[in-house]
Amino acid sequence: MSDDGDGAAVPAIRRVAGTGVPLRGDDIDTDQILPARFLKAVTFDDMGEYAFYDQRRDADGELNDHPFNEYQGANVLAVNDNFGCGSSREHAPQGLMRWGVEAIVGESFAEIFQDNCKSLGIATLAVDHEDAVDLQDFIEANPDAGIEVDVRAETVRYDGKTVDGDVPDAMREALLEGIWDTTAVMRTNLDRAKEVNDSLPYTDD
Repeated sequence: MSDDGDGAAVPAIRRVAGTGVPLRGDDIDTDQILPARFLKAVTFDDMGEYAFYDQRRDADGELNDHPFNEYQGANVLAVNDNFGCGSSREHAPQGLMRWGVEAIVGESFAEIFQDNCKSLGIATLAVDHEDAVDLQDFIEANPDAGIEVDVRAETVRYDGKTVDGDVPDAMREALLEGIWDTTAVMRTNLDRAKEVNDSLPYTDD
């Protein structure tokens, strides 16, 4: 679960606490995360069901031992290098979020994917290779153990230790100040936006 601050219209996200799901492999792209054939869906509502849809099934279409089948209910995703590369589809982080992911800890992230995560309130923390692998090993050995990602401190805590990482400045500011959901921010400032609009000479009817 995430610490949402003081309950503002767009909640501040200071930390994410829960259990982990280890997903090993470099260069896991957005087509693996959310297969292209599901992009035609009218809404994002069912995207959680489509996350890693193909990887989660064997040749007969039956669910296999993919981490997204084995670690249901986890909310901290532990990955490796260049996660989220490939196309810029927003559906990929939407699928992760709707599956239950609230934070991702990994070696590195594709820039556009990371920015899309920010817009959904998903924290990403970049850590060293050894730290990423250690976290994955720990989760596999202790699937029910608690993990905490601290956005302000830029750390992940588990098993009595604290690992330093990096949250991009723009993401850190947006999450901590509750300005990551730009659409909601605009709605809460609708009156002010109308005032500005009415004051502009080129918006006259």
